[in-house]
Amino acid sequence: MEKARKGPKQFRREEASNPQASPLPTDICRRFTIFEIKEATKDFDYQNLIGSGGFGKVYKGFIANGSITVAIKRLDYSSNQGTREFKTEIEMLSQLCHVNLVSLIGYCIDEGEILVYDYMINGTLREHLYETKDDPLPWKQRLEICIGAARVLHYLHTGLPHTIIHRDVKTSNILLDENWIARVSDFGLSRIGLSDNAVSTAVKGTWGYLDPEYARFQQLTAKSDVYSFGVVLFEVLCGRKPLDHKLEHKEKNLANWAQECIQNGTIYLIIDPYLKAKIAPECFRKFVEIAESCVRNQGSERPTMQDVMGELEFALELQETADADKERINPGGEYVYPEVSFNAPSPRCTNPGGCEFEQVSTSGYTSWDTNNTTPCSSQ
Repeated sequence: MEKARKGPKQFRREEASNPQASPLPTDICRRFTIFEIKEATKDFDYQNLIGSGGFGKVYKGFIANGSITVAIKRLDYSSNQGTREFKTEIEMLSQLCHVNLVSLIGYCIDEGEILVYDYMINGTLREHLYETKDDPLPWKQRLEICIGAARVLHYLHTGLPHTIIHRDVKTSNILLDENWIARVSDFGLSRIGLSDNAVSTAVKGTWGYLDPEYARFQQLTAKSDVYSFGVVLFEVLCGRKPLDHKLEHKEKNLANWAQECIQNGTIYLIIDPYLKAKIAPECFRKFVEIAESCVRNQGSERPTMQDVMGELEFALELQETADADKERINPGGEYVYPEVSFNAPSPRCTNPGGCEFEQVSTSGYTSWDTNNTTPCSSQ
């Protein structure tokens, strides 16, 4: 059973060589020395560099005499992810327990601020969707990854004494372990909310994923995570960035462009070419319905993450049923499906927590810039 560890715990200041060191926990995760960190990364050798962004750099490292592989994030002093975010990351990940969360092993504050995580051998979801030399992810595997991420967001929103709003849900924060299980990471911007009430806070997040209602009114709710997750779903379906300034104006913002295509009944034209003819029509319609509902402008018109999780699981069932039918007809053959358009229904809201949807209408068959987490306004 998924449950939170006992807490919260008190923080106290530790003495360190860095005079700007922040108050950090001493009893809920391991504190590494800078000597151990340098030994693990071969003194931050460039060949061990596996990622970088506005926050700093991530290195592959080895601890416990080389028997355990870890990811070591070294924060950049000049980054927008400061001491508060560093402390929040440690506090959140040290007290939460879920199969779809990345595990924090420890930290170091001897020379700057450093975090040590479990190493995710398959990198980020983003790395497997576009601008990659890797083989494209099969559709069912994409669905399973989305379901895993949805489960942990549902856990954060409703499975704890207080709602936790991640505030930076995006494909580069969904990591993939050796079994391709989704592991959500990067809790530096997370906030604790109170039930369905909004939290007034300066706007932070990543452009392209940012809830427009939150950006406009500075009122953060769990529905802000739902919006960001909807963008993730469109990324998974379309295999393209949430923001792409190389495209013409109307296509730059993926969520807006996808909504327009849905309205015009042409969403099938912008899906990942690799997925053409590989998605069962019933599954496709359900998936697009979920994604479209998540990115509506008003939070009251969006579903809860519990609804999203359940509907994604249903979409996977629809795909598996269709595949099984194909297998019975043509054992061992390739599954080929017709393309189908989708027209979004009008929402019929029945409660503040989510919406019901009218029957979906469909037409006939037809044969790291934006990934850097930065404050969207100064605090």
